Amino acid sequence: MGVGRALMLALAFLAVASLPAAFALLFCYDEILDRVVCGWSEWRDRRREKRTIARLDRAVEADALTRDIDLSEFDSTDRRPLEQLAADLRRLGGQRVGGTGRSMVWHSALLQAYDDRLRLACRALGITEHLAELEGVDQEIERVRVEGVLHAAGLALPAARAGLRQRHR
Repeated sequence: MGVGRALMLALAFLAVASLPAAFALLFCYDEILDRVVCGWSEWRDRRREKRTIARLDRAVEADALTRDIDLSEFDSTDRRPLEQLAADLRRLGGQRVGGTGRSMVWHSALLQAYDDRLRLACRALGITEHLAELEGVDQEIERVRVEGVLHAAGLALPAARAGLRQRHR
């Protein structure tokens, strides 16, 4: 009888100890059930998306499209970050637009530095430009075109904004 009584006592302690958990389950069963159902549906959606992406990769042959791209060029240490190029372009562009009263040597050096940064930004974003090949008015037109293309790509430049007019000399 001693073993039965000890077992009964242990079960009673277990019942009292698990009483708060039983009340929590009773009052929060809808929340727990909702979390389980949402987790299940998210898992199912992720699985479905993975299968769809795998099917699209096989249909488009994505490996064949990216096989010829050299990704080591993007990791080179001499390549400047795009954020730094954008800051340089904004700084040089602001000086270019508002740089009246300076010497012609200073202005030509500023334009050269600005064009160099435009070329680097175009190379980083895969945009074609012809700034080095042109001179005079043609180079100015190409500079405005490149500024517009970079602005359309998300690089905000002072001269490319619609509300800002450039001063002509």
